[in-house]
Amino acid sequence: MPKILTLVLLALAVCARPAAAEERLTIMLDWFVNPDHAPLIIAKERGLFRDEGLAVELIAPADPNDPPKLVAAGKADLAISYQPQLYLQVAQGLPLLRIATIIGTPLASLVVLDKGPVRTIADLKGRKIGYSVGGFEEALLATMLGNHKIAATDVTLINVNFALSPALLSGQVDAVIGAFRNFELNQLALEGAPGRAFFPEEEGVPPYDELIVVAARERAGDTRLRRFVNAIERATMWLINHPEEGWRTFAAAHPDLDDELNRRAWRDTLARFALRPAALDRARYERFAAFLKERGLIKEISPLASYAIELQ
Repeated sequence: MPKILTLVLLALAVCARPAAAEERLTIMLDWFVNPDHAPLIIAKERGLFRDEGLAVELIAPADPNDPPKLVAAGKADLAISYQPQLYLQVAQGLPLLRIATIIGTPLASLVVLDKGPVRTIADLKGRKIGYSVGGFEEALLATMLGNHKIAATDVTLINVNFALSPALLSGQVDAVIGAFRNFELNQLALEGAPGRAFFPEEEGVPPYDELIVVAARERAGDTRLRRFVNAIERATMWLINHPEEGWRTFAAAHPDLDDELNRRAWRDTLARFALRPAALDRARYERFAAFLKERGLIKEISPLASYAIELQ
């Protein structure tokens, strides 16, 4: 009896022991919350981060250029960024590592009005094209134009900041580069002026991941990172299996986004989420580095392991 009693008391002591404290993890988003961030929102709302022993805080930046810098400076744990920008940030000296992918296809596109005069990319010669961010968007455009024997000097570039759809609708420009196919196309349709997109990956630009997760290089061995990616993977699988319930969960968490534009964006983004967030396509990353070097956006190609890894 004493032995049995001892075992019972030990079992009760284990049950009564408080659960291990969740480890805090801060994630800087690339922009305000939107359907592109669905795996993050779902992982948080369904307790998948908590299952991994993580207390995750999602933070929208005041300036979308800040998140990678804050991570590099140790002021945030992770940031949502973009594969094309990663090379430029590393070239600038930021010690960043890609550790996961959220959206595994390009979203940026060259958009015109469907009922406008531009029927093919060749029709853009002599016309005005709006853009938001210099550098990469200009490289995208130059490649797409060159694929149709048009020089970059054959068009006029106009910085419209982030007002891509308004600039197109008002006639300020004839096309916009960098428009997200899951947002701007839906925005134009809702305004009664459907757009038509030309896709970079079909016009000479190597495919790339749109949304990625970056950490500081010195944090590569942080055990929280693999657990974070595990939760994102589970959230993505659940989203694919339950898209309608997923939308309701997302909308309940962010009721200000419960509108037709975000519903359509949700629908158009689902198929683009990376089903294996941790997986790294090394050849793809190296091809894109070579593309950026050829376009003069980076001077040297860094060893892949210095800026992108697959967590074990």
